[in-house]
Amino acid sequence: MTSSPTSLDQLKIGMRARISTIDWESLDHGEACRLRHFGFDEGVAVQPLHLGPFGRDPLAVRVGRMTVAIRRNHARAVSVIPEAA
Repeated sequence: MTSSPTSLDQLKIGMRARISTIDWESLDHGEACRLRHFGFDEGVAVQPLHLGPFGRDPLAVRVGRMTVAIRRNHARAVSVIPEAA
């Protein structure tokens, strides 16, 4: 059974997924470069770890073996496919 894609900001905390696509056009150049440097790319494993205390921003995400903080509106540009538990 294959899960349907969802945006990274909608993924439940602790749920593992793989990046299916990233809408680079919706991000400004600096943020797109930042996400690329953090390792965001198609096929990479991601897992949201926790939310910030105010307005649920930023979102802490494990990308591969690294943990990074990104804004929820940037996480919205990342489509993921949840992995089976």
